[in-house]
Amino acid sequence: MARIIAVANQKGGVGKTTTAVNLAAALARTPKRVLLVDLDPQGNATMGSGLDKREIDTTICDVLLGEADVASIVKRTAEDFDLLPANIELTAAEITLMGESDREQRLKRALAPLRENYDFILIDCPPALSLLTLNALTAADSIVVPMQCEYYALEGISALIDTIEALKANLNPKLEVEGVLRTMFDVRNNLANAVSAELINHFGDRVFRTIVPRNVRLAEAPSHGQSIVGYDRASRGGIAYMGLAGEVLRRQRERDQARARAPQPKETTA
Repeated sequence: MARIIAVANQKGGVGKTTTAVNLAAALARTPKRVLLVDLDPQGNATMGSGLDKREIDTTICDVLLGEADVASIVKRTAEDFDLLPANIELTAAEITLMGESDREQRLKRALAPLRENYDFILIDCPPALSLLTLNALTAADSIVVPMQCEYYALEGISALIDTIEALKANLNPKLEVEGVLRTMFDVRNNLANAVSAELINHFGDRVFRTIVPRNVRLAEAPSHGQSIVGYDRASRGGIAYMGLAGEVLRRQRERDQARARAPQPKETTA
């Protein structure tokens, strides 16, 4: 059964879509069965995966509104992972769902029949703690938090952690932080290094060892409709995201091993 990972941070411009697309492509190379869910009305993950959002008639919007079956909109990308695409119509879905009693559960129910088909399902969230993001966090097993190492990012991540704790209490008790990912990192920047140290002090081993550097090739890849893994795997950005995929897989193995070692409940006889 797939592990569902939301890539989320309410602050924009921190590398959420870059991380979602490139982690999907990197995991697909390992090889794992991967589904990427574009839950951002901007549709950047759809474009970055090589599909034109303007030419797609049926999207995740139709699934959330109950107007299409989820299996019917799955698209195969050139980089061997599957995609549930999105475009600007997703904004309308969010407005429509506001009045529904089960509005936070729509994505969780939609993904349920697909979980057996994949090893990982990644969700690219919009840059806000919106209803769409709440749907992602309700459906997810864990969350990857990309962030730039700058002062205001620390305040933003504190707000996100508060939201996660509230969700655990009300909607998704199993939700956990998969890891905090430092993105667009410049080792020459003293503030970045100071914030990085503060993150490690606060989150410990939940901070990924992988650091995604500022990298021209990483910025170029989306304009070609490719991940950095497909565009230039040997670049610093490509190496970083392959490293991140390795960390995600290692953490999954550790969870599997812990479950295997856990004592099984004894059967009782009548």
